Amino acid sequence: MTITHASFVTLPVTDQDRALRFYTDVLGFRVAADLATPQGRWLQVAPEGAQTVFTLSGPGMGGFEPGTVRGIMLVTTDVDADCARLAEAGVAVQGPDDMPWGRMAGFQDPDGNGLMLLTEAAH
Repeated sequence: MTITHASFVTLPVTDQDRALRFYTDVLGFRVAADLATPQGRWLQVAPEGAQTVFTLSGPGMGGFEPGTVRGIMLVTTDVDADCARLAEAGVAVQGPDDMPWGRMAGFQDPDGNGLMLLTEAAH
């Protein structure tokens, strides 16, 4: 096998502009691509320096159902500070809680897609 990384993860959304504001303004992601295609808008965002991007897939693109994605793990250096920032932005946060692998919390994007924040435990 010669797989080197995941290219993108699809996050189905109902409103690409609303999702874009959430991922850039609230989470601080950068726009990786924003293109008009015959199938619709190809919109991708990512944390700075990330190899894997998130495709914010609008209605009708790929048959994905908004709000159905779960378990996307975002690694952070300070889960507590990020949870405080999310709460200040009006995002409901569950946690953070201590786990054997680190300190983590959960939240949802405006469409209900489930994301997690993790500060990894020292090894």
